[in-house]
Amino acid sequence: MYNQTVYESTGGIFSAVKAKEIEMEGRDLALLTDLYELTMMQGYFETGSYKKQVVFDLFYRKNPSGNGYAIAAGLQQAIEYIRNLRFTEDDIAYLEGLGLFSADFIDYLKDFRFTGEIYAIPEGTVVFPHEPLMRVKAPIVEAQLVETALLNIINHQSLIATKAARVVWAAQGDPVMEFGLRRAQGPDAGTLGARAAVIGGCCGTSNVLTGKQFGVPVKGTHAHSWVMSFPDELTAFREYARLFPDACLLLVDTYNTLESGVPNAIKVFKEMQAKGIELKNYGIRLDSGDLAYLSKKAKAMLEEAGFPDAVISASSDLDENLIASLKLQGAKISLWGVGTKLITSDDCPAFGGVYKLAAEEDENGKFIPKIKLSNNPEKVTNPGIKKVFRIYEKSTGKIKADLIALDDETIDENKPLAIYDSNAKWKNMRLEPGTYRVRELLVPVFIDGKQVYESPATMDIQAYCDQEKASLWDEHLRLNNPHIVPVDLYVSLRYRLSSELYARRSDSLPL
Repeated sequence: MYNQTVYESTGGIFSAVKAKEIEMEGRDLALLTDLYELTMMQGYFETGSYKKQVVFDLFYRKNPSGNGYAIAAGLQQAIEYIRNLRFTEDDIAYLEGLGLFSADFIDYLKDFRFTGEIYAIPEGTVVFPHEPLMRVKAPIVEAQLVETALLNIINHQSLIATKAARVVWAAQGDPVMEFGLRRAQGPDAGTLGARAAVIGGCCGTSNVLTGKQFGVPVKGTHAHSWVMSFPDELTAFREYARLFPDACLLLVDTYNTLESGVPNAIKVFKEMQAKGIELKNYGIRLDSGDLAYLSKKAKAMLEEAGFPDAVISASSDLDENLIASLKLQGAKISLWGVGTKLITSDDCPAFGGVYKLAAEEDENGKFIPKIKLSNNPEKVTNPGIKKVFRIYEKSTGKIKADLIALDDETIDENKPLAIYDSNAKWKNMRLEPGTYRVRELLVPVFIDGKQVYESPATMDIQAYCDQEKASLWDEHLRLNNPHIVPVDLYVSLRYRLSSELYARRSDSLPL
């Protein structure tokens, strides 16, 4: 099962047949929540309002790492969490033991299931601040419970996918391998973070569990300990080549890169040739020293020895900024291994997504918009049930803007479209009929508590993400001071927000 609308709207980039992937089945995650979600749930239950339908938006306010965009990720795990959400006997016993909850509320939790509706932006999609990545419509007691877990899942993977996209862009077409498991903040962060990094563009991961669970390539070489465990470096290289002739990437900096490591690697490559072994997926890895200088020298040595196609890979605390710098210096590196600073998003350790009430049902069954006000303008929320339109320039396929609209609004591509920048109202554009294309981003995931969307295989999501990044202009992709895609409120939502702000205006200003 997969979402036909998304498949068609993305030109068929999603595979109709999903590779088998291990899910979060069997994991008891009902208590993966903050205590106040449960105490609020009891409050709704005890006051009789727990069946009231509400709408929450999950969105973020600021692109991580100073980027011009973010990559949505984590939806598959969010789906599995919702589908399996229930309180086990052990969960119930633990909650009873806290002495905080009434017997009637505990009984209610025994049969708890999610019965609501969720719309979400598919994984791998380029997204921007303030637009809903996920919209939850459910009885308030259900919508409240899922807040913490959904934020935990979406925030983490979106952060790492975005960081990976930056690293991959800096590599300018060279493959980038993720291998940060040993530095990740725990097994889940390492495993799901590697998945997100692959979605963001990494060619593979060193994490074997991620490879098994999500059908992504696993890659690796050997450690310094391999070399040190043999009587000498040459013997270590020979044994590795004997064992892995089709993936012979030798770590050359254990003792002396240019005087020992590279010469010994060349000896081994020549010996393999003499034995009639076809050299493929072979080369060297640099893990210390001046990577620009060493890679240039190593490249010259390999070419002189008759191995111009040997891979030169590099690691050693790389990130997008160091990779971009090495590229400018003319480094002869063709494969980048990025660990700690990718899997931890070293310069920006949190995504900052939030989950805010946008509407609630009144006694007549009508949804009333809700707004959060703040002295910080960026914390004012957009009221009402919303969707997101993406506007593309027809002639190039590039993104022109996003529009956040009320759920009943439509855009007629046969009419002119005026777009403003919400952060700078004097900036505007007018698109003439026939020059633009509109795509709606949110797709149904759960309806009446039943799953209606199947996440594609991870490598299909990566291919879709590549297509998404290609829809950005070069100015949006640069690492520093990127051009910002306009995100505007469409007509009715803009009017509704203005009306709400006027109705709640204050005559006082804080000192």
